[in-house]
Amino acid sequence: MSALATEFNTDRAPCVHLTVRECKQGEADFMALAMKPGEARLSAGVFGTAPLYLVAVKDVLHASWDLAELRPHLRADRLVSRVVARTLSRQHRYTADTPFEGVYRLTERATAVFTSSGLTMHYPEPAEHVLTPRALRPDVDPLDVFDALLSEAVREAPAATGSVGIELSGGADSGNVALAVSAARFKRVHSFGLVMGGGIGVQQRERRRTLADHRGFRDTAIPAMQHPPFVPGGVRALGEPHDPAGAFYQEAFDVVREQAAARGCEVMFTGSGGDEINAHHSRTNTALPTVAPVPWLGSKATRALADVNEHLAPIPVLPVPTLMSFGLHNPGFLRVGVWPVSPLVHPRVVRFMEQLPHEYKRGKALFRDRLRRAGMPKSVASPAEPENFLAVMEAGLRSYGLPLLDSMARESLLVDLGYVDLKALAQAREDAEHAPVVPDMLCDVLALEVGLRSLL
Repeated sequence: MSALATEFNTDRAPCVHLTVRECKQGEADFMALAMKPGEARLSAGVFGTAPLYLVAVKDVLHASWDLAELRPHLRADRLVSRVVARTLSRQHRYTADTPFEGVYRLTERATAVFTSSGLTMHYPEPAEHVLTPRALRPDVDPLDVFDALLSEAVREAPAATGSVGIELSGGADSGNVALAVSAARFKRVHSFGLVMGGGIGVQQRERRRTLADHRGFRDTAIPAMQHPPFVPGGVRALGEPHDPAGAFYQEAFDVVREQAAARGCEVMFTGSGGDEINAHHSRTNTALPTVAPVPWLGSKATRALADVNEHLAPIPVLPVPTLMSFGLHNPGFLRVGVWPVSPLVHPRVVRFMEQLPHEYKRGKALFRDRLRRAGMPKSVASPAEPENFLAVMEAGLRSYGLPLLDSMARESLLVDLGYVDLKALAQAREDAEHAPVVPDMLCDVLALEVGLRSLL
């Protein structure tokens, strides 16, 4: 991905320095820059593969898909309280907000306008969605339609002259993407997956092996338990600049990305969005989730909880959780020169799944039928015990997170700024020492603290 720098000058116009990576063009997946005397206008498509972060400093606009690249313009004393409160209480929202005042995310279909008066963000109208599933005609096989749409989405992905990769967890989502990728007949396909520990990992490893062997992939399995959150040598333990909202499992996925880059993959197909497009409800009328009280919230964060639903982006074309996931995971791919593609949330696939009767989505019935029709055994199509990351998170918190909590008792941005109550956090740390399971909400406060420190 090549760097692009652009600037313009007029007698009384601002100067724009735009640092992005080349965005691959495709349906609804773009970032457009329009310039005229005295104005720069940035617009995003519906896909949001690489969302831009923007900050205006005097007469210069800085932009990057990597928040860490804006590090010189970030200040600890200018945090957005509602964003910090969202993060600490796990009430994440899709919005132009970032943790830093004056720094904005360009959300899907949104437009940022930069003039001599400053930077303004403009949200689009809410996207339209199918609210009621439709009855199928007797002569229509929904599995054939889904197969054609998914295969088309894979074929429309950026062309790779060398290798492509696929994240292969062993679940129904990545398994269905794997079928479409293998049918597309790319020159070389490498599969990558984080393998859990224990009995779940044994079953997952077998599912992955079956899929990789059946489709002819060159597979790389990575033991997730060796790369838990906060592990020594990982981005957080090293204090390398990174997004404070980074995924809990950033260390493990960093290894996946490095392996993909080492094998020359130019594109990485993912199974992101499978849960969302199989949901039985409409995303347009579902209440925002609420969470249990967090005992170590400080007074400033507690007051900001009243504002967590302010300034939200309108209903997008793609599922909200998927767009948020793109912001967490995709910068890491771009950093190593890999373009991520998530065909399950291509707009045409999303539209089809919205219209599909619920019985085809319940328990991912359509996905599982497609795997069975492709010759996959029941253990792959309908596993009794799907993989999850809970044991990996627990290992990271127990071995490396609790000592970090001790360091927060001595020095902490979040405590000093009033977002975390030191006494309550110390009590939580003491309780966790003797508890059979460390509360996973402690991961949120630790990740935010370490992420902020890395940028300031």
